[in-house]
Amino acid sequence: MRPEILFPYYSPVTSLKGVGPKIAPSLSAHVGTHVRDLAFFLPSGIIKRPLVTLATARIGEVQTVEVTIGGYPSSAPKAPQRIEVFDDTGRMQLVYFHRIRSFEIQHPVGEKRLISGKIEKFGSYLQMTHPDYVVDVAQAGEIPACEPVYPATYDLSSRLIRKFAQTALATLLDLPEWQDKAILDKYIWPSFNAALKTIHAPQGEFDLSPDAPSRQRLAYDEALAHQLALKSRKQHRQSTSARVVDYRAWSDLALASLPFGLTGAQVRALEDVRGDLRSGHRMNRLIQGDVGAGKTLVALLAMIDLAEGGYQSVMMAPTEILARQHYEKCQSILQPLGITATIMTGRDKGKAREEKRAAVANGEVMIIFGTHAVFQDGVDFKSLQLAVIDEQHRFGVGQRQRLFSKGDAVHYLSMSATPIPRTLALTQYGEADLSILDEKPPGRQPIHTAVLPRQRLPDVIARLKAALASGSQAYWICPLVEDTAESDLIAVERRHRELQEAMGIEIGLVHGRMASEDKDAVIGRFAAGEIRILCATTVVEVGIDVPTASIIIIEQAERFGLAQLHQLRGRVGRGRDKSACILLYDTPLSKNAQARLELLRDTEDGFKIAEMDWKLRGEGDILGAKQSGFPDYRFVDPVAHTSLIAMAARDAVYILQHGDALPAPRRKAIEVLKQLFDWRPDLADKQD
Repeated sequence: MRPEILFPYYSPVTSLKGVGPKIAPSLSAHVGTHVRDLAFFLPSGIIKRPLVTLATARIGEVQTVEVTIGGYPSSAPKAPQRIEVFDDTGRMQLVYFHRIRSFEIQHPVGEKRLISGKIEKFGSYLQMTHPDYVVDVAQAGEIPACEPVYPATYDLSSRLIRKFAQTALATLLDLPEWQDKAILDKYIWPSFNAALKTIHAPQGEFDLSPDAPSRQRLAYDEALAHQLALKSRKQHRQSTSARVVDYRAWSDLALASLPFGLTGAQVRALEDVRGDLRSGHRMNRLIQGDVGAGKTLVALLAMIDLAEGGYQSVMMAPTEILARQHYEKCQSILQPLGITATIMTGRDKGKAREEKRAAVANGEVMIIFGTHAVFQDGVDFKSLQLAVIDEQHRFGVGQRQRLFSKGDAVHYLSMSATPIPRTLALTQYGEADLSILDEKPPGRQPIHTAVLPRQRLPDVIARLKAALASGSQAYWICPLVEDTAESDLIAVERRHRELQEAMGIEIGLVHGRMASEDKDAVIGRFAAGEIRILCATTVVEVGIDVPTASIIIIEQAERFGLAQLHQLRGRVGRGRDKSACILLYDTPLSKNAQARLELLRDTEDGFKIAEMDWKLRGEGDILGAKQSGFPDYRFVDPVAHTSLIAMAARDAVYILQHGDALPAPRRKAIEVLKQLFDWRPDLADKQD
């Protein structure tokens, strides 16, 4: 049950004065359905309204002036309404393009008024078009000297949202203090309610900045609530019994058959996984590694351990291309051990699909590779004990849960090829244990990266011809265009035609509008060496492994995120030949874009790129963090509040471990905090 003190926070916005049936749908869609959503809806900036005279007014700025209504010049019925006003230092006209009814009655000639808005000059006259405020001098308090500005919509102005936010704040009760007094004193943080009120009534830009005490207080509360939810889920998982799996004879045989050994990082990650499997509790581990760090091999060895014990494993990938690649690459290791494997995709139909499902259901097949098809209705496992999910952020919680429900207390191993700064990993994957592969297997060739203006395109094509003559293969990547899917398709097809003319050879074409079968066929021919150049969009960003491809050319590289560029570059450097990545950019190039491309040129270390990208780009699209399921924070800025997130993670562990020793009032207050931010730790038994 939600604490009674939070009932006003979770009242519907329709309970607020002024939120009628006409405005409620728009407000709910834009801000949220509860009063809490309005209280948590942050201003995006401020407007200062200094009090000036007409003589000292600054043209083009918002200001407040005390004036006397001078008169209402006559005008044609459809002409703009004009009102003469003056003070001791000058005169000005107020202009309304749509006439305001009863304006003359409400503001008669000779009365003093406070008027606020942007002052402009029209010819030799001062002018204010559609003033923001026109109030009696006695109501001066209605015009804020520093007004917060909220993200608005067509039918929800910033001022209206501000009015509703202030109404919402007035309904909220002061909450009990859940923070330790030593922390509040150390950082000079106000109470939660005081901080919330300051955010909505800023006295300057600093009050809205991430470093302001009020914003820090709110951000820490939010981070702590989130970490408590994550750690609670982890605690619940660790208390859930699972089968003990402690086999390694078959995987040792598999390792002995390989022409290379594991890196130190792979050895550590494999021992982490095996420790989880021996623990008797459900595993939830993320293997995070750079492109080519060997994540799949670590996962496969764990799956072999399960197979030796008579248990099934499944590896789910977001695309059929990637799932089939995993299946084909692993066959050479599995077949000598006598381990049967199959691949299940949406392409399976009729009798072939039913035969695969039967083999999985009766335990004939021990390891299953596949796409979304593996968790569909009708797919049953005899003894599923391990689910490996590649690029887990591409699957929803519900989809993952459907897969876990195919077995009893299924161990969960996820893999991510997107390097993420450690604090972001802590935030995003706080309920999972983390293993990092920060070494590359021996034999991986360094990739020479060049950054060139697109005016050098003829030179690049000439060099590419020479490279093809010596037996090389290449990717040619065109960017995704934001306008429409059609314009993106035209871009890649046009480049494909131009390259075929320039090269005089057949060139492969792959893009997201093609059927899976057609894409697979083209990529298969490229992998077999039948096609020397593959012209593509970012559909080849993940999961294409062609060791003979040693060149990748990326056009308009400045339009890509660093994550995509790093992933795309990882398509080469997988074989014995020296590899090259050419980043072509359009001029002029901004300083920020130049710094990002130079970072790619100077390092292949994905984790270093992640950290630098964080600093260069700030909050927004930090290595695709938003696309990777990054938490939907209200107050936390993941860049500015790094230390707060880390502190919240430590404090959450302490609270969960020593909560019984805390004073009873604080324990109750912490429950209020958790319910206030509603990160839903109560769903621990229903989620990953």
